[in-house]
Amino acid sequence: MYLKIHRTPAGDEVVAVCDRELLNTRIQQGDLEIHISESFYGKNPVTPEEVRTALQCAGNINLIGERTVALAIQMGLIGSTGFIRIGSVPHAQIIRL
Repeated sequence: MYLKIHRTPAGDEVVAVCDRELLNTRIQQGDLEIHISESFYGKNPVTPEEVRTALQCAGNINLIGERTVALAIQMGLIGSTGFIRIGSVPHAQIIRL
């Protein structure tokens, strides 16, 4: 998996995680197209444990890929239907208030 933590000047964070094989690809469904880029998801591979640590206290999370979304389900961050599919790829966004 790839992980990147984006920090805003206000101190907010967005944690972005994708499955390894999806990095630098495009997925599409109808008019919706997403580029899964290094600039958003990072360029350094991480372990599932590193992803778990980052997700535990993240307030804004963007996830894409089978293993990435499955990890969020295992952690109880989303339910088994708490994501959409873009083509065949699962995608979830989580915002904690």
